[in-house]
Amino acid sequence: MDDGVQKEDRTGVGTRSIFGYQMRVDLSKGFPLLTTKKVNLKAVIIELLWFLKGETNIRFLVQNDVKIWNEWAYQIYLEQEHLLEKYPRYSPEWKAHMLEFVEKIKTDDEFAKKYGELGPIYGKQWRRWAGPNGVEIDQVQNIIDLIHNDPTSRRIIISGWNVGEIQELIVNHHHAPPPCHTLFQFMVINGKLSCQLYQRSADAFLGVPFNIASYALFTMMLAQVTGLQPGEFIHTFGDLHIYNNHKDQVNEQLSREPRELPKMKINPEVKNIFDFKYEDFTIEGYNPYPPIKAPIAV
Repeated sequence: MDDGVQKEDRTGVGTRSIFGYQMRVDLSKGFPLLTTKKVNLKAVIIELLWFLKGETNIRFLVQNDVKIWNEWAYQIYLEQEHLLEKYPRYSPEWKAHMLEFVEKIKTDDEFAKKYGELGPIYGKQWRRWAGPNGVEIDQVQNIIDLIHNDPTSRRIIISGWNVGEIQELIVNHHHAPPPCHTLFQFMVINGKLSCQLYQRSADAFLGVPFNIASYALFTMMLAQVTGLQPGEFIHTFGDLHIYNNHKDQVNEQLSREPRELPKMKINPEVKNIFDFKYEDFTIEGYNPYPPIKAPIAV
């Protein structure tokens, strides 16, 4: 708010933006879930499990009552069915029709298969990266193998920026955006696993609290299944911004004094990263201020 510059952006909303910023979180000091506003931890966990499944269809999310990707799928549907003019974004008709759309995704297999798909986003790149000659690469399994077999490696990396495959996301603004959390690297030092994320574009108010919690949790899960302790989560930003229509909400959040961080308990019986379920996670001591709502810029 103090040092950002006014900048136009793809959405047309406009932002206050800083290019290049970094923060570090010691995961031994508590789970970094914001206390100055309540964060929907269920959505964080379900979305992360969705990524790890390699899925790119919103059906798993909506069946678990997680709504954070609905709008992208709905906009693709409106575009494909030539309904963009009939349902102007955020109009009462648009909101009512989107609820019908989501319910149909939840209950109709064929409709979900056709209209729930978001394209080659995170899950596709993490688990089914399109390599040469049609070979699919499981980047998550690869980093687990590296941690087990070569823990001093400087190549324990997952990339979401598969340029040839995500070009459709880059050029088509009605579709889901190309990966914002673009590349992340793990490092093993003194029996501790740390993660550094490079995030090319970061919505400081709405998105970043999710991203912090998600990658901190992923680091803890990965540490557990590889027999390590969690170390640091390092968050490196490209364009870190506050949308112009979030300023009042940001000022309200800044007026709140942070509280003690909660603890995350993970079921110690789970030894395979792909076996985790929502019920394997318990947050203890989370005492946040009330949530603060704000519109997402699409």
